[in-house]
Amino acid sequence: MALTLEQINTAPRDQALQLLEGLYEHSPWIAGQALDARPFQSLAQLKQEMVRVLQAAGLEAQLGLIRAHPELAGKAMVSQRLTAQSKQEQDTAGLTDCTPGEFATLQQLNTDYNAKFGFPFILAVRGPRGTGLRKQQIIATFARRLQHPPELERQECLRNIHRVVELRLNDKFAQEPALGHLVWDWQEQLAQYSDPGYLEQGQLTVTYLTDAHRACAQFIAGTMRENGFDDVTLDAVGNVVGTYRAASHNAPTLLTGSHYDTVRNGGKYDGRLGIFVPLACVRELHRQGRRLPFNLEVIGFAEEEGQRYKATFLGSGALTGDFKPEWLDQKDADGITMRQAMQRAGLEVDAIPALQRDPSRYLGFVEVHIEQGPVLNELDLPLGIVTSINGSVRYLCEVTGMASHAGTTPMNRRRDAATAVAELALYVEQRAGQDADSVGTVGQLQVPGGSINVVPGRCVFSLDLRAPNDAQRDALARDVLAQLTAICGRRGVQYTLECTERAAAAPSAPAWQQRWERAVEALGLPCHRLPSGAGHDAMKLHKIMPQAMLFVRGQNSGISHNPLESTTSDDMQLAILALQQLLDQLALETP
Repeated sequence: MALTLEQINTAPRDQALQLLEGLYEHSPWIAGQALDARPFQSLAQLKQEMVRVLQAAGLEAQLGLIRAHPELAGKAMVSQRLTAQSKQEQDTAGLTDCTPGEFATLQQLNTDYNAKFGFPFILAVRGPRGTGLRKQQIIATFARRLQHPPELERQECLRNIHRVVELRLNDKFAQEPALGHLVWDWQEQLAQYSDPGYLEQGQLTVTYLTDAHRACAQFIAGTMRENGFDDVTLDAVGNVVGTYRAASHNAPTLLTGSHYDTVRNGGKYDGRLGIFVPLACVRELHRQGRRLPFNLEVIGFAEEEGQRYKATFLGSGALTGDFKPEWLDQKDADGITMRQAMQRAGLEVDAIPALQRDPSRYLGFVEVHIEQGPVLNELDLPLGIVTSINGSVRYLCEVTGMASHAGTTPMNRRRDAATAVAELALYVEQRAGQDADSVGTVGQLQVPGGSINVVPGRCVFSLDLRAPNDAQRDALARDVLAQLTAICGRRGVQYTLECTERAAAAPSAPAWQQRWERAVEALGLPCHRLPSGAGHDAMKLHKIMPQAMLFVRGQNSGISHNPLESTTSDDMQLAILALQQLLDQLALETP
């Protein structure tokens, strides 16, 4: 029979501890100390209290917990000494039915891992959705994490232990994150579409107006229609726009959404999570037959990443009047102009100016997004409230020197374009590190037509500079560009640069940030505030209406723009519940 929170909150301590038996492997003290914080208003709060207990316990207690766990496909499994919970989890992942080759690989990994770290490898083998990882995924994760530094790996083990406990709690309480599973499945289905050359390698790449991009738009539009949206359209830049109408005419509108394009060989959640979370909320409103006192407009923005053309935020920028007509003549790597790509996709270029929104008709813009960083993951918190989006500036640059013979050109006679850029890249690293929260990146660096025995005569590179406020960003940019001038002058080379994007910092509107905070607190979760180092569609909408964002924890140290980008269906469920809370708040506030 399923447990209830009321039982845990009201039972005598010893009885309550018995009800929570088997959560932490041979370590009931964690749940025991967590019970001192009763009463719990949610299962999520109970879980976070156990996280807090372990964080406060100190290094030796944490190592003791890790060492209390069995190896994967290890001696305890072979001798059938696993706890019932561990046996079920290893069974689910197929680890009790390995081929001889798989078993030998796991045994060697166990040996190497224990020799390096001194504790067993811990992985929540039921995975982010709770239905089990494949053996190949487990082995690949094992091999990857074997390369971690010891402190990082210790923390990763603890995070995986908490994930195991979360799933065991779900089982005990017969609670399933049904909406989180639904969003998970939608993202998996959307990820089947990828550009040629990447699809064949199992990589996710969706760039603006390719066939895969257009297929994504159709999938999102179809999913909106199937789940209760009243109006679904594809606009003149390829945005998918879905509207769930208010209970009355002439009602204001709340805008939400994110982008569905990706970086090359990227992850499944960047942007897309912010489309499917509100989509799940509309699904529930529709199933309940409930209308809000405001329209809910959900947009899948067609382009945010700047991968195909030297322009970014094409989707959200069109809504703020920031779409520049000269972008239409930009060419991609195959010589196809943006105008041609739009025409081939059946988009009406002349209708782009009409996409600009009238701010007086909108209450504001909210966006749910995977964090794309390590903060929430390291704190073991599922949700975070964004205080501001950092300002950024991007450049495409080229340094030109003199190509010459690598064997006959003396070192003091060279005009090497690549070493000039290398020197600048080191300066960017050093200069950005002087500021709080500034970052600088040379993300692209190429020697066109380079050869192993030729001193580079050209070097093409990018600069991405970001800071929490515009003044700090501009000071960083001034210093970097001054250093570029000095380096090139000293080395006898020349440079050109083009500013491709300048985005102002976007602080969250206080009232909207507070709504997110109340929504998170209503779930029984700690309210953690953090800035966003990444740019988001919200920073574009910030120009014309109040905005605020909610971050969702990422797995694998919060990595993003990478195939390892991940989150759990449980965390997505909490994001959906938080957005529902915000919608309910707003409904009470709206006449």
